[in-house]
Amino acid sequence: MASRVVPIVLLALLAVLHGQLWFGRGSISEVTRLQQKLETLKEHNAQAQRVNDQLSAEVRDLKEGLEMVEERARFELGMVKSNEIFVHISPK
Repeated sequence: MASRVVPIVLLALLAVLHGQLWFGRGSISEVTRLQQKLETLKEHNAQAQRVNDQLSAEVRDLKEGLEMVEERARFELGMVKSNEIFVHISPK
């Protein structure tokens, strides 16, 4: 009797494990679905990164452009900001 129970238990265990592989948590279909979702999210992140890089480049260009304009205004036109004191030292 005991010799018949062991194969039945093993077959039942095999059926449960096989069912988990196909239908349970972590099943093949779920892994495939999650991989597709991951690829979609990676594409979305890459697109967002491109937009961020473009915006960062625009901000950098604007900052550098304004700094160049300010520098030129200081040296060529003698521009002084409102919170600065202009001191001119003339050579002897």
